[in-house]
Amino acid sequence: MMNIIKGNLVNVLTEEIYPAEIKLKNGVIECLREIKGEFPEFILPGFIDAHIHIESSMLTPSRFAEAVVPHGTTAIVADPHEIANVMGVKGIEYLMKDSASTPLKVFFTAPSCVPATSFETSGAILGPNEIDILMGYDQVVALGEMMNFPGVIGKDPNVTEKIQIAHNHNKPVDGHAPLLSGTELCKYVAAGISTDHECTSIKEALEKKRLGMKIMIREGSSARNLEDLISVRGEFLVSDDKHPEDLLEGHMDRILRKAVKMGMDPMEALQMVTVNPSKHYNLNCGVLKPGNRADMVLVNDLENFKILKVWIDGELVAEGGKPSFNVDPMPLESTFNVKPLKSSDFEVKSALEEEKVRVIDVIEGQLITSEAEAVLRVVDGNLQADIKNDILKIAVVERYGHNHVANGFVKGFKLNTGAIASSVCHDSHNIIIVGTNSQQMADTANIIINNKGGLGAVINEKHYSLKLPIAGLMSTMNASKVSSQLNQLHEVVKSMGSNIESPFMTLSFMALLVIPKLKMSDKGLFDVERFQFVDVIK
Repeated sequence: MMNIIKGNLVNVLTEEIYPAEIKLKNGVIECLREIKGEFPEFILPGFIDAHIHIESSMLTPSRFAEAVVPHGTTAIVADPHEIANVMGVKGIEYLMKDSASTPLKVFFTAPSCVPATSFETSGAILGPNEIDILMGYDQVVALGEMMNFPGVIGKDPNVTEKIQIAHNHNKPVDGHAPLLSGTELCKYVAAGISTDHECTSIKEALEKKRLGMKIMIREGSSARNLEDLISVRGEFLVSDDKHPEDLLEGHMDRILRKAVKMGMDPMEALQMVTVNPSKHYNLNCGVLKPGNRADMVLVNDLENFKILKVWIDGELVAEGGKPSFNVDPMPLESTFNVKPLKSSDFEVKSALEEEKVRVIDVIEGQLITSEAEAVLRVVDGNLQADIKNDILKIAVVERYGHNHVANGFVKGFKLNTGAIASSVCHDSHNIIIVGTNSQQMADTANIIINNKGGLGAVINEKHYSLKLPIAGLMSTMNASKVSSQLNQLHEVVKSMGSNIESPFMTLSFMALLVIPKLKMSDKGLFDVERFQFVDVIK
C-alpha cells in the first residue's frame, strides 16, 4: 500500500526546511523528494524520550502510550528498574508485553542496580547472568543508569562484569553520577559510561561533556533542569519521571515548546529528541529517510509544536490530540506477600518515661533529608508522636514475605491527624507509612495490602485510596482517572494539616537509601553518609 504525505519537511540531518513529498510503502519510507509549493504545516520525525521510567507515571505501558502518542511521542527508551526491584525479569517482560499491544515503540535498558543497596529487602536481584539474558532481547538497547558509581570507581567485580556484558553486546551504558567530579569522574567515564541525566549546573554538565559524556537535559515532573542547563548544548532532552497530571498537559512536545521559548534553536531541540537518541541507541526511528519506519509528526509551527497528526509505521495513530487506537492493559498477579498489620507493629518500645530520638528531617522539594532530634514521651511503654512539634511516626513494612517492620520518627509532613501510606517506595517498593498514631498507621497499611498496592490515607474513620495493582506501582485506569484520584488524595492530605505540595512523592523518597542523610529501610533507620544503620533512640 502506497501513501504520499506532503508538507514542509524538517530535515534533522541537514538542518534544512523545505517543501517535500514523502512516499510510504507498507509503513516504510520509500522516497523523499523536494517539491514546489507552499504548505502551512511541518513534518517532523516522531519524538523520542531517551530516558524515562514508565512506572513513575503510575500507568501501565499501554495507558502511557495512550497518553503520550497524541503529543507526538512515537518512541521511548525506558529504564524499568522500579518494576525490576519488585519482580525482576518477569516484571520487565510484563512491560514488554503490555507495551507491544500499542503503536508506541518502547525500547528498554537493562536495570544495572537491582537491588539499589543491600540494606533493604527487594523482590528480586538482577545479577550478571540476568543482565546477559536481557541484553539478548532486541528491545533492550543499553545497560540502564549505573547508580552504583562507588562500585564503578572501586572496580566492584559485579558492577564491572555488568558493564563488560553491555560492551560485549555492543550496547551503550547509561550513567547516573550526581555531582561526581575530578579523578573519580574520570574513572567513571573510563569504565565506558556514556551518558548522564543528573547534572544540575552548567559547571557539572560542562566537566562531564569535556570528558566525552553525552548530557541528557532532564525536564520531568519532579526534577526540572532545562532552565539551568539550556546553554550547555546537551545531546538529549529527556523527562526521566512524568506524573499522570503532567502527561495530560503534554510530553516531549511540551519540553520542546519550553526549550524554544527559552531561546534554544528549534532545529537543535528537535535533534535532541530525534536523530541524537536514534544514533546513540541504534534505533530504526527518529530520522526520516528511505528504509526507515515512517514515524512522523505533523505540527502547526516550530514554536508551539501543536500536534495535528501522528503516524507510526505509516499508520495514522493520533489526530487532534486524540489516540486512534484502543488499549486493554494486561492484568498481573499480585506481588504482595504480607500479613495484615496491627497497631502494635508500629510501636517503638522504652522502659523510661521519655527518650531522645533521631528524627528524619524532610526538606520539601529535595530528595535529601537532614537529621534532627527530639525528646518524646513514653506512654504504656511506647514512644509517642509529638504532633504539636511535627514529630510523627514513620515505618517501612517489607512486602515480599519476610514480615519486617521498621519504625522511626519524621519531621516535615505536618499531619495533625490520621496517616498516609504508599507502596511506591523507592527503590525496593515496600510499604511506607507516616502517621500520628499506631492504629491509623496499621489501618492505612492494610488499605494498601487489601488493594494489592497503591496510595492510601486514613482520617478519622474515613479511608481514601488510589489502587495500583500492577506490581504496587501502576494502575490499569487511564491518565485522567489516575490524576483525578491522586488529586483527591492530595486534597485529603491537605485537610489533615500538611502543606507539602506532593506528599506521596515526598513519602516515596523517605526510603531511598542512596540519597543522604537519614532514611528508613524495612531493616531500620539508615544513615546514608555513614553508610550504616543507626538506633532510633540516641
